[in-house]
Amino acid sequence: MSSRLAKFWLLFMAISAAACSPPAVAAERDYIILQSTTSTQNSGLLRYLIPKFRKKTGIDVRVVAVGTGQALKNGRNGDGDVLLVHARSAEERFVAAGFGVGRRDVMYNDFVVVGPRTDPARIGDLSDVASAFAKISARLAPFVSRGDESGTHIRERALWEAAGIDPERASGAWYREAGSGMGATLNAAVGMGAYTLTDRGTWVGFRNKADLKILVEGDPRLFNPYGIILVNPARHPHVNAAGGSAFIAWLTGPEGQAAIGSYRLNGERLFHPLVHR
Repeated sequence: MSSRLAKFWLLFMAISAAACSPPAVAAERDYIILQSTTSTQNSGLLRYLIPKFRKKTGIDVRVVAVGTGQALKNGRNGDGDVLLVHARSAEERFVAAGFGVGRRDVMYNDFVVVGPRTDPARIGDLSDVASAFAKISARLAPFVSRGDESGTHIRERALWEAAGIDPERASGAWYREAGSGMGATLNAAVGMGAYTLTDRGTWVGFRNKADLKILVEGDPRLFNPYGIILVNPARHPHVNAAGGSAFIAWLTGPEGQAAIGSYRLNGERLFHPLVHR
């Protein structure tokens, strides 16, 4: 091989190696990417917590606020370092499949059923949410679903199943699927004078309530726990495991748990710590 050809070959190999090399070591990043739910963002909770964590550690947190289903999908693709979501069975499947490292309890709030003050389905005197859903279906009262595989949508489907009803048979009639986040779904419910299921945090922060009000709350099936998961760095080497682990330790430790418990919106406590209570 001529020296000229040898030099060309070495240059080609160097370029190929650079193109195939892994991303920069995640530990060099001074931030983490948090895939979280719209409820933690819309309620203002993350805007309250992140500056406290950043002040403590110097690590910034960049939030991608999507439904739980999308957050888990993004985590499977390695598009994030940490997940903060609220669909426990889906979270456990995510970890069991090797996409996440562990799952830690963080906090809880609850879901509520909201609807027009006129309450055409007459559910306002019920404490059993499945019975409420059954009455909505029986009276063909309009109901808006998120329809987006979010944690709220997953819970909603479980409640319809508990009521013995398949609402998708009425899709486009009394049952409408927004395919959107919680805020857009609530806006649709307001516009239609419809019922919907929402997390309390988003509801308290929602300004366009019009004549909608909480009609059903307190059923144990409306309990809404949140979990936090580190995306598996063995599967995705670019994951900032050190920064993600620091965030998880802080959020589930005494300081983060106290911060969660102290957060108020309009004077109302929206989230309750699950680890240090």
